[in-house]
Amino acid sequence: MLIKLGIIFISVILLWVLFSIIVSSLNLGIFIYVLLFPVSSIVYNCLDFLTFKYLMKKYSEDECSISFPDGITAASSFICLNIANNFKEAAALSFGFAMGTLLVFFILGEIRRRAALEAVPRFLRGRPLALVSLGMLSLVFSVVSMLIFRIIGN
Repeated sequence: MLIKLGIIFISVILLWVLFSIIVSSLNLGIFIYVLLFPVSSIVYNCLDFLTFKYLMKKYSEDECSISFPDGITAASSFICLNIANNFKEAAALSFGFAMGTLLVFFILGEIRRRAALEAVPRFLRGRPLALVSLGMLSLVFSVVSMLIFRIIGN
């Protein structure tokens, strides 16, 4: 899973360089955001293929708990394009996205572990509990990020 997070980190940095420096010079306007998801999917999947096929000489980790890493990469790149002004900020944001993703999966793993030990209602077992947990985590992360941005802004 750490390798997948490293690929997300590198993908977001590469996408920031691609879209902020190279593609922005073409003056495509809003079309840049239309290109973001397919290009981020291609970049992530190419880096994943190259990493596991040529560097590690094995197949990709199918048992990894990251369900849609190219979607995570696209969302991270979108936020990074709108916030980061230079490479240093883009690298810091990319690292933050990768570590945030790692934290979310640790928390979800603990929730799943505890749900297996506790008496959870039948209709909340499995994916519904994960969706409720992710909704609560998104609220917590958005509040924390707003607090951090307010502290940094002042």
